[in-house]
Amino acid sequence: MVKVDPWADIQGKVDYDKLIKEFGTEKIDAKLMARLERHAKHKGMSLHHLLRRGIFFSHRDLNWLLDQYEKGHKFYLYTGRGPSGDVHLGHMMPWMFTKWLQEVFDVELWFQLTDDEKFYHKQELQLAEANRLAYENALDVIALGFDPKKTKIFVDTDFAATMYPLAAQVANVFADSGNHYCANPMFDRGLALAGRQEWARRRIADAGAVVL
Repeated sequence: MVKVDPWADIQGKVDYDKLIKEFGTEKIDAKLMARLERHAKHKGMSLHHLLRRGIFFSHRDLNWLLDQYEKGHKFYLYTGRGPSGDVHLGHMMPWMFTKWLQEVFDVELWFQLTDDEKFYHKQELQLAEANRLAYENALDVIALGFDPKKTKIFVDTDFAATMYPLAAQVANVFADSGNHYCANPMFDRGLALAGRQEWARRRIADAGAVVL
């Protein structure tokens, strides 16, 4: 049995039908490719070569998405990169396809650079270096030619300055329960609850009551 490992040199024949079954996806069949090609032709484009050559061979819910799009509903694209080094072809291939999708369907792209995630995952990587790599990688993304008016590229640790006030507004809804610890999105729920219980015990003790 061949083990599919993205970090190793795979030897032998891969059973792609088995992978499709295990991952719960579907094959990109001729009918679906013809459907995508029709949309591409409306924009004066052809079917993407990575589809034609079978490099991308599986999908999940793409028929449903096209159904919604054809009914007039909008969608957006979301992808990203964990900046831990230089960009290589393995990163570029799905981004090239993403660009094609943006052009065919005229949709927004949100591209997330997770410098914080890579900082947590790689002990030898400093946060400042992960942030620097995020901006270096962003240049490679921009160079692909995404529509600048419809593309939002953001770095986690920088975007948090915008995201946190919004998260605080949402969390404030839960503060109505009286537990401002659990309302804070930055607090672990278990530790927040323990802190709340300790605070309650002290208030009861200060009032001269018996703490059980």
